[in-house]
Amino acid sequence: MNTVKDKVKNKVVLITGGAKRVGAAICRELHANGAQIMIHYKSSVVEARALQAELNLLHPNSAGIIQADLHNIGVLPSLINETVRLFGQLDVLINNASTYFPTEIGQINEENWHDLMGSNLKAPVFLAQAAANELRKHHGCIINITDMHVERPKKGYVIYSVAKAGLVTLTKSLAHELGPDVRVNAVAPGPVQWPDNNPQFDEVYRQRVINQTLLKRTGQPEDVAKAVKFLTYDAPFVTGHVLAVDGGRSLNL
Repeated sequence: MNTVKDKVKNKVVLITGGAKRVGAAICRELHANGAQIMIHYKSSVVEARALQAELNLLHPNSAGIIQADLHNIGVLPSLINETVRLFGQLDVLINNASTYFPTEIGQINEENWHDLMGSNLKAPVFLAQAAANELRKHHGCIINITDMHVERPKKGYVIYSVAKAGLVTLTKSLAHELGPDVRVNAVAPGPVQWPDNNPQFDEVYRQRVINQTLLKRTGQPEDVAKAVKFLTYDAPFVTGHVLAVDGGRSLNL
């Protein structure tokens, strides 16, 4: 009888923004289950190379890295092509890369719009389009990383909220468009890792968020990674679904 690892060891995964934080946790989780990983990064070259070396030390030639600015849709097909060139196929596309910053009404400009919509929605659209044929060949899947605030947008984050809501709709639309050959799902994290260098997320704010969760604690990047693993490998009859990983906070807002 094949083990789970036997069944998934030949999976090839492309993940955007995979060099650090939640993206790196997803890379480690899937790699530990036998997947080969293409780690996309924009500017985190040191982190990307370190993670690649870490994974290749465990399993030689199992991890690659690729640099790209996802706002430039002209280069997005090269991420798919280079992954196939290196590993021979593509089974899983994970749209994880994201920009996140506040945009209050009265202070929004077109640069904000292009930045937040570009990373959170436009890039996933065009990457999915570029990957579709390859994913169909292997009955693969797409997983989008959204946000628990989609249902109840966070005040002051207008464009980010709109972009992530669009990503949820994209998830469901792609499930229609690419079925039955390709499954498309999403994971909506809650408080699993605080944003870097943002004074808004002080200790008072963090404790208030923790108190709003039903489990009365924050999660870990690994919790998101395990949800991604489930939707990738252990949910063959699940598509068009958004899985909340938020400790129940979305029920308590």
